[in-house]
Amino acid sequence: MAATGKVVWVSWVISILVCLVFLFSAFLKIKDGPEVLQGMEHLGMRPALLAPLAVVEISCVVLYLIPATSVLGAILLTGYIGGAICTHLRVGDPFYVQALLGILAWLALYLREDRLKALIPLRRAA
Repeated sequence: MAATGKVVWVSWVISILVCLVFLFSAFLKIKDGPEVLQGMEHLGMRPALLAPLAVVEISCVVLYLIPATSVLGAILLTGYIGGAICTHLRVGDPFYVQALLGILAWLALYLREDRLKALIPLRRAA
């Protein structure tokens, strides 16, 4: 069953909101402010990783937003989020925001991508 107009719009709104979070995070890493440096130190990461992490975030977002590569983008975003969750767990920080971003990214893609619905049917035809 193909996604309807409203469902597709809702899925794109969710996708854009998720992507804005990642792009804001990448921007902060590129800006390289004292708060970001303090956060990296808290997580036990070198400041030299800021630029590569920002490039990875932006690359994943671009792939996620292009319909032909959106599934690959979602897989890569999930991997990135998984690394963020592990990093936060290691230092005892909460990880709920990262997990929610991953869930929302896949939910949005699932709502508009018929191939995912065929691969992961949530209900079976009667």
